[in-house]
Amino acid sequence: MVQVTELSKKFKGFSLDKIHFSLPEGFIMGLVGENGAGKTTLLRILSGLYVDHMGTVTLFGKTYEEAEQEIKDQIGTVFHEDFFDGYETLESNAKRWGAFYSHYDDRLFQDMAQRFGLDLKKKARQLSKGESLKFSLAFALSHQPKLLLLDEPSANFDQDFQREFQTVLREFIADGQHSVILSTHQTEDLEKLADYLLMLRNGEQLLFGDMEEIRGKYRMVSGERYKLNRIRKERVLYMEETEFSCQALVESSAWPFDKSLKLREPTIAEIMYAFSKGRKGGA
Repeated sequence: MVQVTELSKKFKGFSLDKIHFSLPEGFIMGLVGENGAGKTTLLRILSGLYVDHMGTVTLFGKTYEEAEQEIKDQIGTVFHEDFFDGYETLESNAKRWGAFYSHYDDRLFQDMAQRFGLDLKKKARQLSKGESLKFSLAFALSHQPKLLLLDEPSANFDQDFQREFQTVLREFIADGQHSVILSTHQTEDLEKLADYLLMLRNGEQLLFGDMEEIRGKYRMVSGERYKLNRIRKERVLYMEETEFSCQALVESSAWPFDKSLKLREPTIAEIMYAFSKGRKGGA
């Protein structure tokens, strides 16, 4: 569904550099990284908002140069920028913008809005940030896209809707023909949802892969530092020592480990932290 090859884009003071990944139909990819890593830039390129770039972006087997309207018709976006008319109601906004999509379904929009607890008679400017993102999500789903591009929406959702949001995404990909790229700082969401993970830092790609492969490739190891220091240094991504213990993210291929060391699968947050710090702490 999505194929990105050697994607680069330069701005004044920032560059997205040689990003490459592929996402098949029926899966969710988590997009992670610190603020300023390039997540929003990448999503804007994928959505067709930024077109002047190097490298290749192929969506549904075609590039924007070949079929811009056809591609955009199949993409739903939830960005923080407000593209709707603040002085119109949600109902009016949806009908106006839905006219640009060949598969827009007003009944589906109304159903989603009701499910998300939205008042269709409210004007867009009267919505809270969380409500505005719910509205964007309801509209994105209502024109029945094949791909959802979501730029950190869940940070503004309350705890109850967080669970509903996860359910909506699972339902969206359930038929194996739809996919999601979800940028988020809420790594707990990705632990439950993500099939793939793409990690960026300062515009560069640090990590991409299938979540099961990533989980299988790395281990969090904890114990006495002198025992961790016996692990081959090139296999240690990051080591950190506290007052009472020492722990490190290491490649599973560093086996065998001292039997007294404790091993477990790392969380996404721990992988992000280790990759952002690099090979430090004597590793």
